[in-house]
Amino acid sequence: MVDIYGIKNCDTMKKAFRWLDENCIEYHFHDYKKETIETTTAKSWIEELGWENVINKRGTTWRKLDEETKNTMDNETAIQTIINQPSMIKRPLMALNNTVYLGFNADDYAEHLL
Repeated sequence: MVDIYGIKNCDTMKKAFRWLDENCIEYHFHDYKKETIETTTAKSWIEELGWENVINKRGTTWRKLDEETKNTMDNETAIQTIINQPSMIKRPLMALNNTVYLGFNADDYAEHLL
């Protein structure tokens, strides 16, 4: 089973959902607005991908952070930041077989799921 993390109304998430449905891939959706992220999960994502990849620095949530927080961000700070503000995580985040993938690309999804 594939786990997909994100926000239901995000356009990129909708593309991922459409692709998964069209390819009859079963998945479990973790909605950041309804489900919290466990510290161990956030830590594993940051350790595997690095905070610079997990956090969406182009989003409004990142831009609203104070400059000191942005400038001193590290793995430990990032873990607490994404737990408190999960909308800051790049979307979608797909977890499959103990590996995490960020973003949606139909070719990448096909490579990993078909």
